[in-house]
Amino acid sequence: MFSLRLSSALVLIFMLPHLLEGARILAIFPFAGPSQYINVLPYLKGLAARGHEITSVNAFPQKEPVKNFRDIPVPEVIESYEELITELSNEMNLWKENNFCNAFFIGTTKSVLRNAQVQRELLQPGKDHYDLIIVEVLRTDALYGFAAHFNAPLIGFSTFGTDWNIDETVGNTSPLSFTPLPTSGFTDHMTFGERVRNFLQTSIAWLNWKLVHLPLQVKLYEQYFPHIAKSKPLMEVSKNFSLMLLNQHFSLSYPRPHVPNMIEVGGLHISHKPAPLPKSIEDFVVGAGSAGVIYFSLGSNIKSNSLPLERRQMLLQVFASLPQRVIWKFEDDQLVNKPANVLIGKWFPQPDILAHPNVKLFITHAGLLSTTESIHHGKPVLGLPFFYDQFQNVERAKRAGFGLSLDHSKMTALELKQTIERLIGEPQFTARAQQISARYHDKPMGPQETAIWWTEYVLRHKGAPHMRVAAQDLSFIAYHSLDVIGLLLAVATLILAAISFVLFKLLRCLRGQSGTSTQKLKNH
Repeated sequence: MFSLRLSSALVLIFMLPHLLEGARILAIFPFAGPSQYINVLPYLKGLAARGHEITSVNAFPQKEPVKNFRDIPVPEVIESYEELITELSNEMNLWKENNFCNAFFIGTTKSVLRNAQVQRELLQPGKDHYDLIIVEVLRTDALYGFAAHFNAPLIGFSTFGTDWNIDETVGNTSPLSFTPLPTSGFTDHMTFGERVRNFLQTSIAWLNWKLVHLPLQVKLYEQYFPHIAKSKPLMEVSKNFSLMLLNQHFSLSYPRPHVPNMIEVGGLHISHKPAPLPKSIEDFVVGAGSAGVIYFSLGSNIKSNSLPLERRQMLLQVFASLPQRVIWKFEDDQLVNKPANVLIGKWFPQPDILAHPNVKLFITHAGLLSTTESIHHGKPVLGLPFFYDQFQNVERAKRAGFGLSLDHSKMTALELKQTIERLIGEPQFTARAQQISARYHDKPMGPQETAIWWTEYVLRHKGAPHMRVAAQDLSFIAYHSLDVIGLLLAVATLILAAISFVLFKLLRCLRGQSGTSTQKLKNH
């Protein structure tokens, strides 16, 4: 027994240098929306804390130095972001919406590849080396070329879960019968009419991607990675993901099939232990007494101070009539006619506020991060969705029983007040939120530990090619067995044609014989 323990200890000692060796990791998260980077930053810092050297291409560089972490800022991607948010808030047909989004992401891709520091430090062949590339999978396919450029494994990170486009990159199945388009507002339980609409909308999105957007990404890839484009086409690179991390969890949305290298890490950005609230906020929350507090935030993309004046005044009118106190994330220092029971601020520690037991309700734009935080802390939600997956997120909350929704542009003061009173006054909403929260927390590892463990698994196993399904190497035709179906249809058609031909010949023969017999009878 002693010799066994000694040998095990010696093995561990000899392995320690390898286990402690940090990897050089390039992370590319250039999306101009701050919530996406807020989501992934704890994961990147967690990798840095374990000794890995992180170089992060992003629009929001750190204000204070972080050990083993350096930024390559790309602030130029923010320039057209306000226009994107404004346009997506307007009504447009699906083809136009896809064209607008694609144009924005083409601009984002160009901004990264044209950035002086990126060109100087990352695009020069033989300039540097990275052991792993982590990218946000969000319509910036040409950036996947960095994996081929550095001959390094590629990990994708999706801040909104998965969709047909992400599923394609890893060969995952996406049955349209219960996997709705994120922008559709549908859940996994669709009516026949919703399934028809989901099929048509997904088909339009797929065609737009293939015919309009992808050729532009291929052109950028060939322009900025000419030394590898011929030997490794973009279509090959974009299907070479070793791992896909999904900011989702089946308890938050719905269960669906995933291939082995798709890992759910929903709630990655939420710390295990809430931090104490600043004294001014703590006093305000505690001072609300048994009536409790409502937290109101439209996230980082929608600005409350940009709401029409009559909407803001209507909100204040309703808040003033409530027994609860309201914490409102508001982007100005002053708010005209603000009642005494409302506290405004340009920024609040949202997860820590939601963790407070005296917070009774979360009024939210229903972004995925906010929805996840509400479940993490077991709070019911009132959703006021504006665009993209927010309609789907709030529909899930309604179906699951921990939330309700209103149209922010049309709701009346009476509708808003009655909905708030119902969510706070009827205990089933809080009970349901806490029940789902218990399911969400019931797992062997937290999301950050899970993400880091699988990331290092990919490093340990040199890209973990054994996790990739063969579907990643198949064309669209082969993946859907369209060639097999075509062959079987062709064979069946030939068989039917042959049978028809034989029957035709036989029928003609019989007619000929019948005509001969009739002629003989006439002659007699």
